[in-house]
Amino acid sequence: MNLLLFEQHELDVDRLHLSGQRAKHIHTVLKLNIGNTLRIGMVNGKTGRGKIISMDDNAVELEVQLDCAPSPPPEVELILALPRPIMLQRILKQATVMGVRRFHLIRSAKVEKSFFQTPVLEPEKIKELFLEGLTQAVDTCLPEVLIHRRFKPFVQDVVPTLTGYGLLAHPGFSAGLPDTYPNSGEKKRILLAVGPEGGWNGFEVDNFLAQGFSAFSMGERILHVDTAVIALLAQLQILRTMQLRY
Repeated sequence: MNLLLFEQHELDVDRLHLSGQRAKHIHTVLKLNIGNTLRIGMVNGKTGRGKIISMDDNAVELEVQLDCAPSPPPEVELILALPRPIMLQRILKQATVMGVRRFHLIRSAKVEKSFFQTPVLEPEKIKELFLEGLTQAVDTCLPEVLIHRRFKPFVQDVVPTLTGYGLLAHPGFSAGLPDTYPNSGEKKRILLAVGPEGGWNGFEVDNFLAQGFSAFSMGERILHVDTAVIALLAQLQILRTMQLRY
């Protein structure tokens, strides 16, 4: 646990009372005692330190000081053809670690309708995955998830309202991600669209291109969607860092 997260309603002035799994983690994993401090953060708020002022086998009380705003995230918005539930879980957590602040989960021709019935899309499960990612990344800002069950209304009505430079991952294009990444010192929001393992169909590609997206390929090898998403987010982070540095 790199960051202990709590909700605003749990804080009593500057005192935080913990029980359950978080208190157990402090006892058994961190092995902290009265007087020790640990890094804490309020969901959608600041981070800081918590000093243990009392504890027993079942509960921990912390004196809280929050004085650090969370780091600004990478400006990446992920448009994702809804993958199989097991992959969706991995992507939601790991993309949160990588700093994605908004997810558009959309229908494409190769997405099975049953995927939209998965319990993974329940708000409680999504929040659980996000909190795991934020704890890992030492961040507090919960991402947003928007679910779009029809492709055409999304790409023709929703996409034009989004702000950012569109990048479309699809097999078969000669350009790579560095070739299509905006060549400017200006920090731009990125709209990254990732489809199923076999790629988007022709209608879907044409519609993204009509909305100004630049298409690129990740090469000849076909990656699992969860691998592709994390690899692309890592590449975008490197490209942004290099661009701002030079």
